[in-house]
Amino acid sequence: MTPTDIIIGTRGSELALWQANYVKAALQQHHPQLRCHLRIIQTTGDRSLHTSLAQIGEVGLFTKEIQHQLLKDHIHIAVHSFKDLPTERPENLEIAALCDRRYPADVLVSKNNLTLDQLPPNAVVLTSSLRRQAQLLHRRPDLQIRSIRGNVLTRLRKFDQSDAHAVIIAHAALQRLSLTDRITEILDPADFLPAPGQGTLAVEIRSDNPQLRSIVADIDDPDSRAAATAERAVLAQLQGGCQVPIAAYAYITDDRIHLHALVSDLTGTTLIRAQDSAPIEQHLQLAQKLAQQLRDQGAQTILDQITADQPDL
Repeated sequence: MTPTDIIIGTRGSELALWQANYVKAALQQHHPQLRCHLRIIQTTGDRSLHTSLAQIGEVGLFTKEIQHQLLKDHIHIAVHSFKDLPTERPENLEIAALCDRRYPADVLVSKNNLTLDQLPPNAVVLTSSLRRQAQLLHRRPDLQIRSIRGNVLTRLRKFDQSDAHAVIIAHAALQRLSLTDRITEILDPADFLPAPGQGTLAVEIRSDNPQLRSIVADIDDPDSRAAATAERAVLAQLQGGCQVPIAAYAYITDDRIHLHALVSDLTGTTLIRAQDSAPIEQHLQLAQKLAQQLRDQGAQTILDQITADQPDL
């Protein structure tokens, strides 16, 4: 391998390959001499398709095998959906770039073109996310939530073949796969909060490679980094993962970052929100402030109870 040859590690789904090819093209646009090659790596989350994410109760379901290959120097770059990365960082790895973010909202894909409020009483909605489940039930306690797993195309196929009325999917995923025609309703991310970091691509490298760090830094987007990092900092402060309903949404206007965050119980009965803004350079302090506001309103009690009820976490 010459210094211009870069192996990019990625999952094998259509969306993951789109993301890896996006990073490949962005790198080669800035550095035409690079020869980038994709290497598909299967993860625990890809293999465990018949169990809900919360029940698996393991961090790094979609990332740890890729990170292992990176640590072993079998790949040079790992491309992840930022929301899939655990908040606790492995030693010797770093996020060298957070790419230009796509709209982080969730969307409703429904049959008969019905919006969330138009779904019939006791309608069945598919999602594997406790965060989405909690917010759906908070808004519509009558809904029946059923778990669904698989990549985006698999989930759409399962939904189409089911008796369910709707499924919730990330807007960015459908946009990247040119499937926005499937969207029935875009759920306002300031109201129906997304996963922290949703819509953002993370490019991870080994910390001992300053030459590659300099190359990858060219595709980093500062505003996307500030917004997604603030959201993830709320998650880290609350020590949450996919087993607890924690959501956050940040956006930037006029050099200020606006941050919304929430914690909910599993049924959406008790849903606690906080929001505030600050200068962009204070995005981490803002995240810490909102996490503390959530705790002051009782979020820690909710999180402790969820953990206590799931002893395998």
